[in-house]
Amino acid sequence: MLPRKRYATYRRTLQQYLGPQWPRIALLGVLLLVTTVLSVVNPQLVRLFIDAALNAGSQSTAQAEQTGRTLARAALAFLAAGLVQQALSALATYVGNDVGWAATNRLRSDLAAHCLGLDMTFHNARTPGELIERIDGDVSALANFFSAFTVRILGSVLLVIGVVLILAREDWRVAALLLAFTLATFYALGKLREAATPRSRAEREAGAQLFGFLEERLNGIDDIRTNGAADYTMRRYYETNRTLFHAGRRAWIFQGAMWGVTIALFAIAQAIALGFGYRLFGAGEMTLGTVYLISHYTGMLIDPIERITREMQDLQRAGAGLERVQELFSHRSALRDGAGRDLPRGPLGVEFDGVTFVYPDEAVEPVLHDVSFRVGPGKVLGLLGRTGSGKTTATRLLFRLYDPTQGSVRLGGVDVREPHLDQLRERVAVVTQDVQLFSGTVRDNLTLFDPDVPDERILSVLEDLGLTSWLRSLPDGLDTQLGSGGRGVAKQDGGDDAEEGAARSHAIGLSAGEAQLLAFTRAFLSDPSVVVLDEASSRLDLATEQLIERAVDKLLRDRTGVVIAHRLATVQRADQILVLEDGRVLEHGDRAHLAADPESRYAHLLKTGLAEVLV
Repeated sequence: MLPRKRYATYRRTLQQYLGPQWPRIALLGVLLLVTTVLSVVNPQLVRLFIDAALNAGSQSTAQAEQTGRTLARAALAFLAAGLVQQALSALATYVGNDVGWAATNRLRSDLAAHCLGLDMTFHNARTPGELIERIDGDVSALANFFSAFTVRILGSVLLVIGVVLILAREDWRVAALLLAFTLATFYALGKLREAATPRSRAEREAGAQLFGFLEERLNGIDDIRTNGAADYTMRRYYETNRTLFHAGRRAWIFQGAMWGVTIALFAIAQAIALGFGYRLFGAGEMTLGTVYLISHYTGMLIDPIERITREMQDLQRAGAGLERVQELFSHRSALRDGAGRDLPRGPLGVEFDGVTFVYPDEAVEPVLHDVSFRVGPGKVLGLLGRTGSGKTTATRLLFRLYDPTQGSVRLGGVDVREPHLDQLRERVAVVTQDVQLFSGTVRDNLTLFDPDVPDERILSVLEDLGLTSWLRSLPDGLDTQLGSGGRGVAKQDGGDDAEEGAARSHAIGLSAGEAQLLAFTRAFLSDPSVVVLDEASSRLDLATEQLIERAVDKLLRDRTGVVIAHRLATVQRADQILVLEDGRVLEHGDRAHLAADPESRYAHLLKTGLAEVLV
């Protein structure tokens, strides 16, 4: 028997993801019922054929002719029933898999959306590779769970019940023995599955760790090569793979035990059934056709029990996957969505009021200490400070990747915790020095794969930013293919999809400056009220520097800006300057006023050189 808590989890999951598909499940039930009836009826036709054929030798000519016609009808009925059964079985399999994958895709979508809504503390503690395995690998293991329960498990249980009921009509003693065999088999398999589930869960966890390891190392392959860490990486890969091997071996030992128990019990059942049939036939209590019927029905039991055994093995893996899925669902974001207060239209003022912040996953000193400042709507704040002074952390609080430990952050006079998160992040755009580009077209990367953004809008923004000539320099304009991360692809990857492979073979790479151009255009398309430029001009190349400078001017026009920069030209755009040091406000004021004050920290930075002092 399943533990009550686990059974409740299975039941809730099935209700949630199979419940909306009840019409197809009802159709599936009808198909299963009909195929089960045909499965138990066909052996009856064979028994009729055997008994009638044996009696034909002692009949008169007229009776023999009648028997011949009966045999012909039985044979035709057997063939017809077999063909219908196979057709309905194929249809049931199709419907069952359709139901299973629809439920799985919905579960995968819910899980992905849930993980995307979790705060950065959760994501910082897990590698992308691990989350991919949890969302895709664990959920894929549940696809067979959904379809197996609706097709194989239910169909097999119905078949077992039908066989036992038919045998009970023939001889209750045979039916009782086979029923006892079946219950004993199910009990033994259930106990083995309970013992195997923790091993299977450990196997899936080891698989997730391997995926996370590979994702991290492949992302850092350049650093691994240049620092001579290849041998260490391969040793760690071997250790991680070895952990997966041992976990998988332990899981498969229990799965093999399930198979062995089924075969042993079936052999015992077959021997008992044949022995019973032989004794009753010899005593004249049973015809040869009935002996065949008992033997055939006993043989029929092994098929559903084998299917149930295989599905129990899959259920074992699914149970581990489901527990891991539920563990992900149990995580709750520390960031609660706001009540939905609207932000004012137009540029939004930015205000920090006594903000102190400590990263929740780090027991260290606060990154920000009682930070207070205000930037008026449409103004630009130049945010300066050494590495680790809290500049980037301050901007993360603006669009609520984190919430302040103390104090409040306000946009347009509204605490950022009050609007809905989606609304808040629509109004704040961020351009960083590390631009994330995706495998796809330039259009896809500008719109983040939103098909509702028309080309006219994209072209208008590019023209407004003065990037039309840059777009013309691309081989296919907006349809130019980019490799993952903006890297070019040297040759076709040999995938099964020739068209996709051909598209990838023509993908181009972008320079850091060109990637910045894409990022500025992407931000402009969202039409934000507040723009954060986090070191966004630190990767300029000479060919695109002028274009990017023009894009920055356009992007900050009639918008509130927060600019983190090491470059003097970028800071000179600012209306105000804020200097942070060790998470505290060292200096804040009007840029021109601070520049004219020889005692100010900003004036000292101008004389010394920003890059030399702040790096």
